[in-house]
Amino acid sequence: MPRRNRLLAPVAVAVVVIVAGLLVAANFVTDYKWFSSVGYTSVFWTEIRTRALLFVGAAVLMTVFVGASVYFAYRTRPLTRPASLEQQGLDRYRMAIDPHRKLFFWLIAGGLGLLTGASASAEWGTFLQWANRTPFGQADPQFGVDISFFAFTYPFLRVVLGYLFAAVVLAFIAAVIVHYLYGGVRLQTQGQRATPAARVHLSVLLGVFVLLKAGAYWLDQYGLVFSDRGYTYGASYTDVNAVLTAKVVLAIIAVVCAALFFANIYFKNAMVPLVSLGLLVLSAVLIGGVYPAAIQQFQVSPNEQRAENPYITRNIEATRDAYGIADAETQTYDAETELTPEQLAQEASTIPSVRLVDPSVVSQTFQQMQQVRGFYQFPDVLDVDRYQDAEGNSVDTIIAARELDGPPEGQDNWLTRHTVYTHGFGVVAAAGNQVDNEGRPVFTQYNIPPTGELSEVTGEYEPRIYYGQQGADYVIVNAEPEYDFPLDADESTEDITTSEDVEGEGEADEARAPADGQEDGQDQQDGGQGGAEQSPEATEGEGGGEDASGGQATNHYAGDGGVQLSSFFDRVLFALKYRETDILLNTAITDESKIMFDRDPSQRVEKVAPFLTTDGKPYPAIVDGRVQWIVDAYTTSSGYPYSTPIDFSQATEDTFSQGGNNTTALPGNQVNYIRNSVKATVDAYDGTVTVYGWDEQDPVLQTWSKAFPGVVAKKSDISEELGSHLRYPDDLFKVQREILKRYHITDADAFYGGQDFWDIPADPTKEGDSPEPPYRQTIRYPGDEDGNFALTSTFVPRGRENLAAFMSVVSDPGSDEYGRIRMLELPRSKVILGPGQVQNAFQSEASVREVLLPLEQSDATTVTYGNLLTLPFGDGMLYVEPLFVQAEGEAAYPLLQQVMVGFGDEVAIGENLQDALNNLFEGGEGPLDEEGADTGQDEDASEGDADGGGGGGGGGDALSEALDDAAKAYEDSQKALQDGDWEAYGKAQDELADALERAEEAREEEDGGN
Repeated sequence: MPRRNRLLAPVAVAVVVIVAGLLVAANFVTDYKWFSSVGYTSVFWTEIRTRALLFVGAAVLMTVFVGASVYFAYRTRPLTRPASLEQQGLDRYRMAIDPHRKLFFWLIAGGLGLLTGASASAEWGTFLQWANRTPFGQADPQFGVDISFFAFTYPFLRVVLGYLFAAVVLAFIAAVIVHYLYGGVRLQTQGQRATPAARVHLSVLLGVFVLLKAGAYWLDQYGLVFSDRGYTYGASYTDVNAVLTAKVVLAIIAVVCAALFFANIYFKNAMVPLVSLGLLVLSAVLIGGVYPAAIQQFQVSPNEQRAENPYITRNIEATRDAYGIADAETQTYDAETELTPEQLAQEASTIPSVRLVDPSVVSQTFQQMQQVRGFYQFPDVLDVDRYQDAEGNSVDTIIAARELDGPPEGQDNWLTRHTVYTHGFGVVAAAGNQVDNEGRPVFTQYNIPPTGELSEVTGEYEPRIYYGQQGADYVIVNAEPEYDFPLDADESTEDITTSEDVEGEGEADEARAPADGQEDGQDQQDGGQGGAEQSPEATEGEGGGEDASGGQATNHYAGDGGVQLSSFFDRVLFALKYRETDILLNTAITDESKIMFDRDPSQRVEKVAPFLTTDGKPYPAIVDGRVQWIVDAYTTSSGYPYSTPIDFSQATEDTFSQGGNNTTALPGNQVNYIRNSVKATVDAYDGTVTVYGWDEQDPVLQTWSKAFPGVVAKKSDISEELGSHLRYPDDLFKVQREILKRYHITDADAFYGGQDFWDIPADPTKEGDSPEPPYRQTIRYPGDEDGNFALTSTFVPRGRENLAAFMSVVSDPGSDEYGRIRMLELPRSKVILGPGQVQNAFQSEASVREVLLPLEQSDATTVTYGNLLTLPFGDGMLYVEPLFVQAEGEAAYPLLQQVMVGFGDEVAIGENLQDALNNLFEGGEGPLDEEGADTGQDEDASEGDADGGGGGGGGGDALSEALDDAAKAYEDSQKALQDGDWEAYGKAQDELADALERAEEAREEEDGGN
């Protein structure tokens, strides 16, 4: 080949190696800078050191073992080879290889070493757990060994054995090839097939292999606690009484066979290793396979229930311990189907706390009423937290962060996406148990800048959200002017420009807040979306300058988050990392600029603590003047003996977690131990990650804390305000309810029969067969005096649809009973309607269909069924389902228009919860009033009042007049809203408030007359 062409290949290889090296170096350095920016460089270096140690150790082991085998085979090659066609054919290969044999040697040995090292470095977690193992303080029932051996030591020994096996096998293959190439092994030659040196060499390697096999057999006996041979997971009758013995016997036979292989060094007889190998194989088949199969077939199968009884008991106890459900309580619940007036009055106090606002439905309402601009985004499923109201009562609250999804349509380019539209703004919250007269959520935090009742409780806070679940993969701040929030026409863009001016935000907030507070903010519908209510405009086409309503505020980031781009070299690194030349070419990026990346809260927690698995639902909370993302995280293991494994991703699947952008997918791996050992927070403004130990007694967490000292803070460091927003995590609850489908049964015989196994019902309000999600709500559990913030779910019998059990766990860490799992098991002797059956009853009951049919058949509206809540009520089970109606059109959103309820075999519907319960329990002494109490009002009194009798006639006329005025004022306000006449709208709202005040006075006067 011409010289030029010969140089092309090495030059191309060199270029590829250089580019790959630069990219790897860029990722390495930028990762270090990320860890440095969050203060966790110790995590970075611990992982790097461990990976490097394993890489070097495994690479050296493989290189030395294979290299020594190749070297010995070459050094003991025969000096003369018999003349044969076979050897003549091999001469050509020998002549080609000999001049470059050192190169071939290092390519083979070194290449295998590098591949092995790369593979071994991935086992850094297994090594760290073994090196820092912490005892569980509990022994397994079979071997009496601490569980830490199975969780930490056994997996590491398995890994070590695997690499030793690989080294011996590869060394043997390499030796055979070299011996054959240089005449030590002759396959086609008559007479001696191998030289004495080759025979010795290969016998030694086979002996080492069989000796390792003996170790594997010995280790296998401990692995029986993970057997799936029997009726349940873990060592079964056959495993303990047949396989265990077989493993010990096979280990002994393997040691004897290894000794025979080594003895062949002296015997120099090919029959010795062949007989040894045959003996091992025959023993493995007969003792390891046939004998256990015979025991299973002829001794266990005919008597399986009795034989497996103690091992089923072991499985039940281990599984309940491993998943944290050992203390789960089950009580029989008769579930009455009828209520007396006295019971109804007793339960009235629980009615106002029922959460009617469905977080999966009102996301659209949040989007329409509080999006403000088209580039802001709320998750598909909102979060449920709890905050105190003005009276200090805890209220279930629907909450979401107003995050930035990306630049407006038509302006989405590198500059706007990564340097201008950098952050979201504030949180939006609504009471979970209230809607206004139109069916809209009652917002307790709304608008830009944030205002509302929640602000009075939490105080002022930094609303800017630079770290969240939406937006670009990275942003650069303090470069181009950053879009902050829209200004009204009468405001200057200089009013609020930096995130340091929190007091300025409050002043602008007052200027932008609705005149009459929350009510006005909600009545504005599409035109009243937060800061846009006084400046209606299109949501597209907004840019970095003045918008159609007057302008925008810009922001200069003043926080500590991000990595400083302090030099041109830093910009080169990030340009390589993101393959983006604009990072180098943009002149607005200076030494003061910072780049923020890996901004997702779950991603940040898993990067800081790589031993954790995060929950799929991080949620925002206002804590200590900041928006904090709260992330629940788990320590898991697949090494808990006898505990049934479960697939995380399947166990946590429901209608909320499928296909939405609101969850983080959990890894699809099998685990059989889980603890919510960590509560973590991520500051939405500066990205600070704090990992708090929650279950500090968890041995897995203790093990990882030794490996990564200083990463996990103490539980006592959790502030009181942060503690008030912690909750029992969704995914742990889903895993536990999946296990409790079978493991609510603690008797081995009943478990074997499987007659009382449960299923999780499909969500009846959605299409498909996805499991019903658990619901957060405040309930009063039977026997408790007060209500508790709880996470609840239901079970149905396997293969049927009636209700089998109700499950709840106390979700408030402020309660002494936090994490207490309780189940109400319904009687098997009578049928209590399950969720699917209640949903069918809603559809078939004549009185309910009379209301639903016009809504469902209308072309102008869409009906959405909200969450079907189940809660204990009056010694029975009450079902509550809100019904949302949405008009056609892009600006429309769901409004809560009806509430359906079910108790026993009866269902009803009403315009609100009280109305629905009145219809459901009609026939008592009187209907429930708004507080849930019995009014005792009869028809004669009502007629007397209507006629003006009983001293209430004047009040009745005034009330009627005031209500007419209120209706007219409301109509005027809606017309003004549609016309965009804000002056007329404000006047109509004043008239509406005045009319409602007069109506209230008239009503009080009328009640006084009665």
